[in-house]
Amino acid sequence: MEMMSYYCRKDGHPLRTQALSAVFSSRRSVISISKFLMSGETKLIHHERQRLQFCLLHTLNNLFQEKGAFTRSSLNDISLKLDLESPNEGTWNPVSFIFKPHHNELTGNYDVNVLIAALETRGKSVIWHDKRVGCSSINLDDENDSKLFGIVLNVTVRKYRGLWKGRHWIALRRIDSLWYNLDSDLSDPQPFENVEELRRYLDCVLCSGGEVFLVMNQTLT
Repeated sequence: MEMMSYYCRKDGHPLRTQALSAVFSSRRSVISISKFLMSGETKLIHHERQRLQFCLLHTLNNLFQEKGAFTRSSLNDISLKLDLESPNEGTWNPVSFIFKPHHNELTGNYDVNVLIAALETRGKSVIWHDKRVGCSSINLDDENDSKLFGIVLNVTVRKYRGLWKGRHWIALRRIDSLWYNLDSDLSDPQPFENVEELRRYLDCVLCSGGEVFLVMNQTLT
């Protein structure tokens, strides 16, 4: 499997190698189990591909390495519960039955509130990483650190030759001793060569206007 490299251009946007040149599209969802041969052992990695704007659904299932950890129905239920808890957040209009405050009923497009609420149902908490600090302060080196479960990113994506701009969720997870990019826009999971490469990638995400969320094993009190 080809390793990936990340560099920051002078304009602040991340430059990806060919291994990561994925195009955001509305292709049908594909669930695959990718095999990696590492140190003589075959690693099976759960990886769901992009469908419509359900990237948060795929991100959560890829993060937990579990098919059906969350479903479209369960995320819609969480979104509707958030709507009821904040009834004044949205204003009614003729298409309110589709465009909800926290998601789109047909295509997904779930927001960060749904991410946080969904993770809390699994005993996880979310810490937003202050981009002013940089990623050197994130403890990525200690494999025995049981606090950090994984990382979720929210980045800007463009399609239709730059005419459409939106946001995209991405899961990063350490599987055994190796960190993987489980982006649903990629054809396969992409392993980071080492922690330094992961830090460069995270710094590029921040400098290009993306957000980094640390998923912790304990629930915040």
